[in-house]
Amino acid sequence: MSKATRATKALEAAGIAFTTHLYDYDPDADRIGMQAAEALGEFPARVLKTLMALVDGKPVCVIVPSDREVALKKLAAAFGGKAAQLMKPADAERISGYKVGGISPFGQMRKIPAAIEVQALEQDLVYLNGGQRGLQVRLDPKDARRVLDAIAAPLVA
Repeated sequence: MSKATRATKALEAAGIAFTTHLYDYDPDADRIGMQAAEALGEFPARVLKTLMALVDGKPVCVIVPSDREVALKKLAAAFGGKAAQLMKPADAERISGYKVGGISPFGQMRKIPAAIEVQALEQDLVYLNGGQRGLQVRLDPKDARRVLDAIAAPLVA
């Protein structure tokens, strides 16, 4: 497995300090983010999942702790919209340029508005997908927010 992905290259180009961490990805896991947290031996609040959604029909990237669910009304409100829904996997893959289970908020095919759960910013370091299944990057969540120009908002139920 390569540790050089569009995500890691985007972080390097932005001058963001991060480390890469490999784990055994389980394609049959019910909750991919929780499986990653367990495989890494980390608290789920520190392992963030990247979800692709639509707010009023427009694509957005959503980052929340792996043990939490997105509150769609809060997500819509964060972007000043009326309605939100999670994308279908095929649409998420097409728009992000990554396979489900390996969707990173970094280095996506085009710049998409992003939001990060405000509670995640309280962590010293977090893990986010590094652009392929079984690869996580560990970094300061404030750096992730800055490089993504992400909205910080309450997004979880």
